[in-house]
Amino acid sequence: MTENITTYEPDNSLKKGYFSIFNEIFAEFKKNKWLTYQLFKRNFLTIYKQSFIGVIWALIIPLISVGTFIVLNRSGIFTIGDVTVPYPIYAILGMAFWQLFATGLVASSNSLVSAGGMITKINFSKKALVIASTGQSLVSFLIQIILVGILFVYYGIAPSIAILLIPVVIIPMMLFTLGFGFILALLNGVVRDVGNVIPVLMTFFMFLTPVLYAKPTEGILAQVTNYNPLYYFISAPRDLVLQGTIPELNGFLIASIISVIIFIICVVIFHLTETRVAERL
Repeated sequence: MTENITTYEPDNSLKKGYFSIFNEIFAEFKKNKWLTYQLFKRNFLTIYKQSFIGVIWALIIPLISVGTFIVLNRSGIFTIGDVTVPYPIYAILGMAFWQLFATGLVASSNSLVSAGGMITKINFSKKALVIASTGQSLVSFLIQIILVGILFVYYGIAPSIAILLIPVVIIPMMLFTLGFGFILALLNGVVRDVGNVIPVLMTFFMFLTPVLYAKPTEGILAQVTNYNPLYYFISAPRDLVLQGTIPELNGFLIASIISVIIFIICVVIFHLTETRVAERL
């Protein structure tokens, strides 16, 4: 009589090989499109349903930031630099692209923690939570782009026809945001301080990145800007809208390659660890 012996061992996706892991990830993305959309819709309604002014909040933050820099510039405390278009257009456009990154990163980093009860009770792909949360930034972005369009009409300036390429040019930034969003969502589930630190860091990086002012030509900040991928993610689409070209194309391409690499590494790490997320939440 032959005795059957069953051996149990911890799940180890690495034994399947990286090619198999990538297949699983792509299969999950495809399978969970409906779930991701439903989570996105739920997040959107949760944010704006009980808000008195609703989506107008998407305009308040950039308007306050731009107004602050205008006051600082006119008082001589800070120099905005040489911009080729009316400053409100330049600044609001920059803020629209910056908020696409910052809002998406903050939301995705809190995605697992905010859905802790659902994660512990239901078995589903946690990637859908992160992607749906990142999608919140697209709503704010579209609202701010409408404001930019109004400013173009007000100043009697026509944007470049290259504005039609914006959906393509912002893809590297979205991959960059999603990549870090996956990792920060995991870290925030383990150490809740991460969720409190990220908004502060976003403010710091915004002032460190030429979003509301022209790129410095000299000094330490000029050197830092040359190696700051966020600068290229902001300046490339803004220059495309205003000038129809991307003057610093090489920098943008390098930053785009970096964003793809970061996204791939981060999504693989998240895939290998998401089955244990519920234990920490």
